Amino acid sequence: MWCWEQKISKPNKPTQTLKTEPPKKVRIIGGNWRSRLLTVLDLPGLRPTTDRIRETLFNWLGQDLTGLRCLDLFSGTGALGFEAASRGAGLVILLEKDKKACANLLANFALLQSSPAQGLVEILQRDGLEFLKQQADSSSNLIFIDPPFQDARLLDRAVIEAGRVCDDSKGGGIYVEFPSTRQREEVEALLPEWHCGKYLEAGQVKACLFRGGRG
Repeated sequence: MWCWEQKISKPNKPTQTLKTEPPKKVRIIGGNWRSRLLTVLDLPGLRPTTDRIRETLFNWLGQDLTGLRCLDLFSGTGALGFEAASRGAGLVILLEKDKKACANLLANFALLQSSPAQGLVEILQRDGLEFLKQQADSSSNLIFIDPPFQDARLLDRAVIEAGRVCDDSKGGGIYVEFPSTRQREEVEALLPEWHCGKYLEAGQVKACLFRGGRG
């Protein structure tokens, strides 16, 4: 069993009282769509995974995801799902139940189509958890779970269900992002047959990449 931890820190800056606003754009880090920008809407609960965290995550996963079947359950900006598609994933399904956010995903994808992805990309306006419940055992290789932080129960239910659906024997795993106020051990306990082999802390975010369920 292996375990790797990282803390991503930022340079010290003077304390500011201004409200932090979400970025207007995020960029794809690598692959076919490297450096392409995704538009970010200012919507309640929408919190794009930062460039630095995504870069770390995809260093863990490897630069080539050829053939993997991926689910981005609470897609938001699509940063995780589009990043996987950019790196050759065979199928990426991005799920977003908010109508405006889903429309933004479709608009971002249309702009990316000037350089088509190697695999298939599907964007669905669906509830991510309900979609996951309908999937067959071991039918996906890589599952991204990054729901709004205020809904801890949603995260718990999705993580538990992902343990049934994910088969990481060919690569991938279950990636979970959760607030820094939550204990890592609580999240690990949701997947007793998997282990959090990669872990990071960055500001208000903690993240685990679970591996080894069937790999």
